[in-house]
Amino acid sequence: MQLTVGISEMKVSTDPKDTLITYSLGSCIGVALFDPGAGVGGLIHCMLPLSRLDPDKAKKNPQMFTDTGVPALIQTLLDRGGTRKRMIAKVAGAASPLNDNGMFKIGERNYVVLRKVLWKNEILIAAEDVGGTVARTMSLHISNGKTTIRSGGKESEL
Repeated sequence: MQLTVGISEMKVSTDPKDTLITYSLGSCIGVALFDPGAGVGGLIHCMLPLSRLDPDKAKKNPQMFTDTGVPALIQTLLDRGGTRKRMIAKVAGAASPLNDNGMFKIGERNYVVLRKVLWKNEILIAAEDVGGTVARTMSLHISNGKTTIRSGGKESEL
């Protein structure tokens, strides 16, 4: 079954029939985590890098922010039997789709915060499709951990 992960949402599954998918990863960051030993995977679509921008929103929806959402995803996988040592991280997004002359650099900041969070949790990025100016669609197949990216009419595996 295809489960859609909206902006500022995450989904986790242990059902091999599930495919998690998120659309329109522009400056947002998408993170797919998969533990092949436990057969658990999750996908998150974070919009902004730091929760301190709006602590009230972060309490209501930690998935909106990279610094609170990604730890929540990691913890959910751990709660479902995953281990950090086996987690495979794949990342997409962090683009600059609008010409803001580099003023806000939200995509770049999302990516930097993500790398710090994963590093603190001793999880390495196995593959990524980040930066540039195009939006991406990211899918995670729970049956085997296969992660695909669709962008510009082309699909590729991460």
